[in-house]
Amino acid sequence: MKIIITHLNPDPDAIAAAWLLKRFDPQLSDAEVEFVPAGETYQKQKVDSDANIIHVDTGFGRFDHHDTNERTCAAKKVLDDLQSRLVHLEEDKALPRLVEIIMQDDHFEDCYWPEANNDRYAFFMTAILDGLKKGGKANDQQLIEFGFRCLDGIYTTLKLRIEAEAEIQDKGKEFETKWGKALAIESKNDEVMKVAQKSGFVLVLRKDPDGMVRIKAQPNSKVNLTLTYQSLKKMDPEATWFLHASKKMLLNGSYSNPEMVPSQLSLIDVMEIIKDSR
Repeated sequence: MKIIITHLNPDPDAIAAAWLLKRFDPQLSDAEVEFVPAGETYQKQKVDSDANIIHVDTGFGRFDHHDTNERTCAAKKVLDDLQSRLVHLEEDKALPRLVEIIMQDDHFEDCYWPEANNDRYAFFMTAILDGLKKGGKANDQQLIEFGFRCLDGIYTTLKLRIEAEAEIQDKGKEFETKWGKALAIESKNDEVMKVAQKSGFVLVLRKDPDGMVRIKAQPNSKVNLTLTYQSLKKMDPEATWFLHASKKMLLNGSYSNPEMVPSQLSLIDVMEIIKDSR
């Protein structure tokens, strides 16, 4: 049986290093995670002397970094090793981005993040793990399990974000509205709307290949979709249209409600209606 060893009171780097091995090394998917005091090894054995015992972020072995001042971390060392052995991971664009954030956190570079003292960072994985530790709400194994679940979600989100960035670049249609620059795109990936808004588009139109339409504007913009809503209802009265109370979000169809009718209008049709809503 293979065992992954990391230190007591595991931090995000230790958790991410173990997660990478469990999720991406087929030989370690069933490995147990056990803990030793920081810097020590399993049963005082020589680090990396047993192929069935893999130390991460402790023991000063191949997946530890506490014997160097280089800008690296346990997760980065594990990822480099995995990519050297597993060819398909060389094409994975999400894992390096995930590990870069782990690296910034491990080297305390979060002090350079925008508005570093903002309360929003209390919702990040690192802060949540710290709160669970200091509040006595989770033991080491529970921290690992929670961290793994977080990283599973983060990894999926990063993959969707990367896909969205590529879709916007390849098939996004920029157009002008009276409120400013907008983007129209046909995609099943809802992440394109978030990426586009954060990239400066005041309004984003997404048409799902299954027919559903999403129109969202930046919350502090002057966008008012009332006229667009009225025009769309007139152009496609059979479809189900919902105008949010803010007048900055207009939705059609829903995977959560099969009774809502998707629109038959094309992406270009909806885009032209938005442009004509003076």
